Order: sequence, then structure tokens, then C-alpha cells
Amino acid sequence: MPNTMNDGASGSAPMIEARGVHKAFGSTQVLRGVSLQVARGEVVAIIGPSGSGKSTFLRCLNHLETIDRGHVAIEGETLATTDAQGRCTYVPDTEVRRICAKTGMVFQHFNLFPHLTVLENLIEAPLVVRGLARDVAVARAEALLAKVGLSAKRDNYPSRLSGGQKQRVAIARALCMEPDIMLFDEPTSALDPELTGEVLRTMRELAEEHMTMLVVTHEMGFAREVANTVAFMDQGELVAARPAAEFFADPGHERARVFLQHML
Repeated sequence: MPNTMNDGASGSAPMIEARGVHKAFGSTQVLRGVSLQVARGEVVAIIGPSGSGKSTFLRCLNHLETIDRGHVAIEGETLATTDAQGRCTYVPDTEVRRICAKTGMVFQHFNLFPHLTVLENLIEAPLVVRGLARDVAVARAEALLAKVGLSAKRDNYPSRLSGGQKQRVAIARALCMEPDIMLFDEPTSALDPELTGEVLRTMRELAEEHMTMLVVTHEMGFAREVANTVAFMDQGELVAARPAAEFFADPGHERARVFLQHML
């Protein structure tokens, strides 16, 4: 199975390291030995047909799903590993929470709290989870709303926002926890085409600031222009992974080639 990219700085651990990750739901094998490394500041786009395991793999990286076998480490810290007898174990729950706090996740369907204003959505986790002082949390939230161009919406409820605005709020909310890594699970697939651009612009800006990002996407333009590496998954396997320019010139695998022809 391909193992993409080298570490970031010499001698430093990858920001994300997955080796031989397996995951099944009942008798259905969803992930079949997926291995991937993501270096500091790298943007990796994961593409592939629906049902290929892309979103499940992303969810396994921050413990929204547990793996059956394999190894997952975040910034050099082991989250889950498997012994010689095939037993997969996770670190204690307190360590799981601390390690997973290094990642922020943006979902396909926003997952904003409908009963909270935009500002309240952003400050909820910093107040409750991090124990941040309210004035500090509010200042951070206001700065991030300005960053995503939504300062004027701070007191609106999610029902008053467009889909693109909701997704930009969701990105700002994840950034409020100051993660080192951002995970995006098809962040534009629930949006009308005319609203996709504003979300992709925000993600491009994060990439320009060297945020480490792992993005499950169907947006081939984004993958081509913004990603350092494109990883192609099919039928639960990571079957091809190359620098973006090389991948779009020649994905190096017939299944990936057929997929690209269909998408482009």
C-alpha cells in the first residue's frame, strides 16, 4: 500500500501517521489496510468514488470511529496500535481526548447548534472544554469571524445563514479550538454550486497559512490547485498517492485513471 510523503522537518514526526488501518461495519470491510502520512503544513486531498471509505478513514483519525487493526499516531503520539497477536488498543481516554484535540473537524452538514447564535456556536467549546475566559473566547471568535468574512453575522442564528455561510462558521468554530490539523469531510458537497466558491476560498487561505489539512473532496479543481498530495481511495484501499501535479498528469493506477476521466 502506498505510504505518501516524507516527514516535515528533518527528524520530526509526521502530523498524521496511519499504517495498515482496517475497519469493518459488521461483515462489510470499509477500510482494508490504509496507510498514509501527512507532513506539517501539507495539504492532502483524498478523492475517490462514493463508498470507497474516505469519510470513514477521516473519522478514524480523530476517534469518531475506532479502528479494528492498524496504527494511528497524531504528531508522533500514538492514538491506537495493534500488537503481534492482532489486538488493537487505544491509549487511555484522557490521552485520547488530549491527542484528538490537536485536530479540528469540519463536516459535510455543518453540525451547528441551531439554538445558539453564530458567536455562541464559536465560543461554546472553548468555554466548556478548554475552560477559556469568556472575554478571551469572544475575542478569538470575533477575529475568526472576521477572517472568514462573517463579522456581520455574529448575532444571527444558523437558520438565517446560507449554506456557504454556515460552512464558513463551522470552519471558524473548528479553528476556535486552535487545532494543529484540520480535517475536512466533503465540506462543499451539501452546497449549491454558487456557494461552493466562498468555502473553498477560506480553505485556500488556510493552506496559504501552512495549516496542515486532510480534505476529503470531490472538487478536482481544489485538489489540483491547492493540495500538495492527492490520495485516491477505492473499495476501502488507498490505491494511489502522488504529488498533485503528477497525479493529474498520470495517477499511476488504472482505477484512478478511470475515475479522473469521469470527474474531469
